[in-house]
Amino acid sequence: MSQLADQIEAALLNVRRRLLDQFGPGDHWTGRLSSSALSTATAAMALAMHGDDVQPSLAWLIANQNADGGWGDTDRSASNLATTLLVLSAFAAAKSGSLDAAAMDRANTYVSTKAGGFDAKSIAAAITAAYGDDRTFATPILAACAMSGLFPTSESLWNRIAPLPFELAVLPHRLLRWLRLPMVSYALPALIAIGAAVHRHRRPRSLLWPLRRLLQDAALRKLARIQPDSGGFLEAAPLTSFVTAALIDCRLSTHPTVAAGVRFLKSTMRADGSWPIDTNLATWVTTLSVNALSAADILPDAQRHSLRAWILSCQSTQVHPYTGAAPGGWAWTNLSGGVSDADDTAGAMLALHALGSDDPASALAAAAGARWLMGLQNRDGGIPTFCRGWGRLPFDRSCADLTAHALRAWNAWKPHVDPALQEQIESAMGKAWRFLARSQRSDGSFLPLWFGNEYAPAQANPTYGTSRVIMALAMVKPSHSNGWALRNTGADSPLLARAADWLIHAQDAEGGWGGAPGVPVSIEETALAVEALARAATALPPKQAIVASEAVGKGAAWLIARTEGGTRFEAAPIGLYFARLWYYEDQYAPIFTATALAWAKSRAIPAR
Repeated sequence: MSQLADQIEAALLNVRRRLLDQFGPGDHWTGRLSSSALSTATAAMALAMHGDDVQPSLAWLIANQNADGGWGDTDRSASNLATTLLVLSAFAAAKSGSLDAAAMDRANTYVSTKAGGFDAKSIAAAITAAYGDDRTFATPILAACAMSGLFPTSESLWNRIAPLPFELAVLPHRLLRWLRLPMVSYALPALIAIGAAVHRHRRPRSLLWPLRRLLQDAALRKLARIQPDSGGFLEAAPLTSFVTAALIDCRLSTHPTVAAGVRFLKSTMRADGSWPIDTNLATWVTTLSVNALSAADILPDAQRHSLRAWILSCQSTQVHPYTGAAPGGWAWTNLSGGVSDADDTAGAMLALHALGSDDPASALAAAAGARWLMGLQNRDGGIPTFCRGWGRLPFDRSCADLTAHALRAWNAWKPHVDPALQEQIESAMGKAWRFLARSQRSDGSFLPLWFGNEYAPAQANPTYGTSRVIMALAMVKPSHSNGWALRNTGADSPLLARAADWLIHAQDAEGGWGGAPGVPVSIEETALAVEALARAATALPPKQAIVASEAVGKGAAWLIARTEGGTRFEAAPIGLYFARLWYYEDQYAPIFTATALAWAKSRAIPAR
């Protein structure tokens, strides 16, 4: 055994032990999301408007201000205008601007510099320019500035906020995708509540005003119907806070949606006064952990059974009242605010397969998941996140990483379903292959949707996207009935060879990877690249396979050194939440490292 192989084996043992030690008491992993200045600011603002004491949260914000006077989405993120404005709005709503005058002065200077002035006109112009036609986040930010009283003459800011067609929310969900709404599919609660607040302040003189008021009442009734039992829309503090604050601003403090929203915010506040971007990603980190550990066959039978039962219990069994999603999918969390999505459905299907494809209940659930993904597939062959056909705004479009994940899930379960479903899956896979071919960039890379890198061009993360696509291209074997896919996959695949070539050349001199060439490296991105190239090694042409295996060896050595032999992990904020909000998850680094080292065991060649 080589020295590198010995090191991989030892580090793998350590990181697997770490993952097993973090297994929660409820038959799953919960993970821990980073505390978020943006979440904390919006929650503090809403609770302050409700009349609650938010001093601990304001103190947390002061303690986490960046040196330049601004705030980033996490404590490891660069400052940005949106989060800094929301923090200032929280202080304005709480009337606590004097809590730390020096901190407020630095923040005001930061905003003035970034926006070109600290006035309604400059702020509105800067935020609108930053988000373009997508009002999913731009309108809530500006509304928060106005509602909180951040500007002495808030009415002038209200008049600069684009109105939202909240009355359209009363229409059936299946019709909304045809209306080219200015917000993404998952922002319906904000469309209703903030749309109503903007309407209240702008009050255009129109004969339709009484009709809009009647439709507003109907929309608010729908808002109450789609609010989950937890009270948290999408289990997200920012979205729930925006909705709660807007209804309070509309003088609807006694509305049941407000009471439920306040209850959610109070129950999810951390001991230090902060909030994460979402309650948890329990389903996502559990399925990732299962896929990282199950191949080693180290999960005890009792734990495998309990994990399988828990994952099965998280599958949706009814039409979702929020997105109209059919039964059969999985959300990122087991909590009531979760919504079925493509990435988590594919991840759950792969985890169930890893736990045993011979289990009848798992086979039935996976067949339902396969159909759910096919129902989500867009006409372009790609897979979006939540809803089919909402293709105008970026976070509703088909994307390469989700499509690749669906391909892997379909491929894993195709041999275990009935012939009719096999035929349908094969057709869906062919469409997905074609989408990936069209999605590959000229340099060979692929871009993901829900992950990014603050230091990379356009804050994209081609390392993540390309790694995820390579995993599918290398492992999925098309049948002979799909001639196009056969010609474009395997050892002769131009898609795979070009993608692998890009990823190999993105490695830095020390062996690590960042989100793109030339940016700071991270454990998560390096681990994903190592796994992808290790998976691809046997599917690449011989000479390229040798180069890929050397890159795997160099990357594995980097991971071992950076994690001190699989014992120490520092998370990087590469996660993108709704509306491009950054987060990090403590579990990503050990999970990705465990998977990468497992694949590297048989593929790594020490660097020459």
